[in-house]
Amino acid sequence: MARIAGVDLPKRKRVEVGLTYIYGIGFPTSKKILDQLKIDPNKRVEQLTETEVNDIRKVIDSEVKVEGELRSQITISIKRLMDLGCYRGLRHRKSLPVHGQRTKTNARTRKGPRRAAVKKKAATKK
Repeated sequence: MARIAGVDLPKRKRVEVGLTYIYGIGFPTSKKILDQLKIDPNKRVEQLTETEVNDIRKVIDSEVKVEGELRSQITISIKRLMDLGCYRGLRHRKSLPVHGQRTKTNARTRKGPRRAAVKKKAATKK
């Protein structure tokens, strides 16, 4: 089993697809890595030799930010925006969509479940 960057790659998948299971590596990045190392992208993960796995591991460690390092960098960037008080930072702070989407309808993923409207009791006259 190939374990790269703390992630177990699925055995039966093609290497090209298996690398995308690592946070921070998408399809284009996995293609670049495999082209650089001259590894056949149609090869299955279980068919990789130990030297190929080590080569992939070295390239990822040296050239690509992945997993925890990338997550922490993103978190720091969001905190920086919030501290600046810029528009995007305020939207993050209020848990609203950041990229200009409408919020009157939709945006439920970002806003969370609907809160029930609180009905006020009618004032009684004496």
